[in-house]
Amino acid sequence: MSRCAILALSLVALPLTACLTPSRDYHGYVADEAQPREMKPGEDTRSSVLAQLGSPSTTSIFDENTWIYMSELQERVAYLNPKVKSRSIVAIRFGEDDAVEEVVEYDENAGQIVNYASRETPTRGRELGFWEQIFGTIGAVQLPRTDEATPDNPTGRR
Repeated sequence: MSRCAILALSLVALPLTACLTPSRDYHGYVADEAQPREMKPGEDTRSSVLAQLGSPSTTSIFDENTWIYMSELQERVAYLNPKVKSRSIVAIRFGEDDAVEEVVEYDENAGQIVNYASRETPTRGRELGFWEQIFGTIGAVQLPRTDEATPDNPTGRR
């Protein structure tokens, strides 16, 4: 092959390599210096955890004394769906004296698949078709409501 053909082929192939490089997306809590798993039961308190880690991602629904720090790393190649590369969920439970009682760490293998119910609640009324939704308001003019008496309406009622 000639040099021109090799150069042309490499110029065509070069942009395609960018499609194969995965892009990374970080979601949730990103630790600066201290990690949530480094909190020590009995030593750290609610205020020291807040000072070191900042606000939690969420708190437990059932117990306000449990703070949850969540983070996730996803990679996407070209147009494909993103894949979870790592997931970390750390739950920090505080006691009555605001001291850390327990630190529990979960990863992507600790999750469970939740099946959602696909039932729909029926509603009254009728469903509009496509053309009714588009042209249904043509000609439907709403008159402004007034409670004032006019010569045509001496009582002010409609």
